[in-house]
Amino acid sequence: MSKADKLLALYQKLEQAAPTLPLATHATDIVPGEGSPDAKIMFIGEAPGQNEAVQRRPFVGKSGQLFRQVLRDVGFVEAEVYISNIVKVRPPENRDPVLEEITAYQPYLNQEIEIINPTLIVTLGRFSMAKFLPDVKVSQVHGRLHKVKWNGRVLFVLPMYHPAAALRATKMKAAFIQDFQRLPKIMKWIADHQETASLKQDIESTLL
Repeated sequence: MSKADKLLALYQKLEQAAPTLPLATHATDIVPGEGSPDAKIMFIGEAPGQNEAVQRRPFVGKSGQLFRQVLRDVGFVEAEVYISNIVKVRPPENRDPVLEEITAYQPYLNQEIEIINPTLIVTLGRFSMAKFLPDVKVSQVHGRLHKVKWNGRVLFVLPMYHPAAALRATKMKAAFIQDFQRLPKIMKWIADHQETASLKQDIESTLL
């Protein structure tokens, strides 16, 4: 079974489970991830907003438009990356997801990661960052590459501000854009070091 087929089966399973999951009532409440099953970069946000819920696509509202524009500006094609969220259904009034919701959707996100097997995971916002780096603040570590031991494997994780936060503050927007501009360099660094890099401890920050 191809990666694309595995992702399709995963989301069919998720839609079937929708009535039993927090926030969801119908299969159409689910907002699936999108992009290439063979993506080297996987972006993980928090939860869909109103526009995402209507279109059933991640990051298509105002903050999503900023995200996609900056992604293109630094030379990446949207169809070649993968974009998803930790929670697959819009919380009421776009509120923050709560622990119960994050926990309920966690197995589906974990399977997405396993299927795609990305070279780099970019977390957008504090909730997705906390999945891999639970004891830090985005303001302290954004734009810094981390090597993380997760589910018995090594992942490279790059925390960034959520684009919604970038829209609310000029300084955050500048940092958001600067962090994106470093992506090509970071991907090259990973490619150059992946074969020889070793995990010295469970979580290790790598400053570039």
